[in-house]
Amino acid sequence: MNAIINDIEVIKAKTTKINEVDFDNLKFGHVFSDHMLECNFKNGKWEIPKVVPYQSISLDPSSKIFHYGQSVFEGMKAYKDANDDVYLFRPLDNCKRLNISSKRMAIPELPENYFMNGLTTLLKVDSDWIPKSEGSSLYIRPFVFASGNGFHASPADEYKFIIACAPSGSYFSGKVKVLIEEKYSRSANGGVGFAKAGGNYAGQFYPTQLAIDKGYQQVIWTDDNTHEYIEEAGAMNIFVRINDTLITGPTSDRILDGITRKSIIEIAKAEGIPVEVRKITVTEVVAAAKEGTLKEMFGAGTAAVISPIAGFGYKDADYDLPELENTYASSLKKRITDIQTNKAEDPFGWRVKVE
Repeated sequence: MNAIINDIEVIKAKTTKINEVDFDNLKFGHVFSDHMLECNFKNGKWEIPKVVPYQSISLDPSSKIFHYGQSVFEGMKAYKDANDDVYLFRPLDNCKRLNISSKRMAIPELPENYFMNGLTTLLKVDSDWIPKSEGSSLYIRPFVFASGNGFHASPADEYKFIIACAPSGSYFSGKVKVLIEEKYSRSANGGVGFAKAGGNYAGQFYPTQLAIDKGYQQVIWTDDNTHEYIEEAGAMNIFVRINDTLITGPTSDRILDGITRKSIIEIAKAEGIPVEVRKITVTEVVAAAKEGTLKEMFGAGTAAVISPIAGFGYKDADYDLPELENTYASSLKKRITDIQTNKAEDPFGWRVKVE
């Protein structure tokens, strides 16, 4: 049955897959909800979005996404509290960053109301797919790609914006061992490292596999010029704790302006934790590890929120981090997730209720 919600047409799926899903054993990003949002850019403008049944997409072989990689995406989550109310976390930040990424990739920017109305409508339609168990959420993937055709190396004339959702259980990868990269780079000055462009992540897979082959789980990316500065942890922003000070690198052409990163900085400052946003040298981290002043390292991103690092490798040497009882990683993660799931007050105004 079709309906209009928030000025957006909703075309309901004839049947639901929800009864086939084992919500106690959800593999991240492998099970998808019944519906998705779809919006097309044609004839120089974005058309009104629609909520449609989750389905495959048919594209011409000459679609420019296949040849020139014009695509950007976001990662978000929706949460359901004890009263079945649904919440988002800093969704306007995701919308703004999607458009920043789009602009850098010569993709037309999406109207904010299309993003927000489309997203909230989709969540209302698929609200039963938002799990309530501890640590679970509905992972949300907004993305835009070039659907226009042609082999000419130029921006496409048509694009498609989609939001798809995947219920996710508690995301815990355990403490990981990482390898500080000495050869490959994630991004370069003047490039697209700050954008959530698909190609940024594709370019990481090969060096990461080399690290895995050496017994590590992930790569710590360093700057493209000298490889002297620590920049990101895999697909996440990185934080380093030396003594009691929490340090993270500044955003730049090469480093993503992570929403979880920004939240950690603000919460840490509010909690009285000394925070420094500055460049971090590999030499400084290695020296701190040798001296015993390197207390913690962790990645920060939407999926895991915070992912602790147990140790790192550099120049054929391994360095283990101490096992602490009370860590910044655990306390900051709890603080963020309590805000996200409406278990704590939100003095920052980040939590948005889906009405």
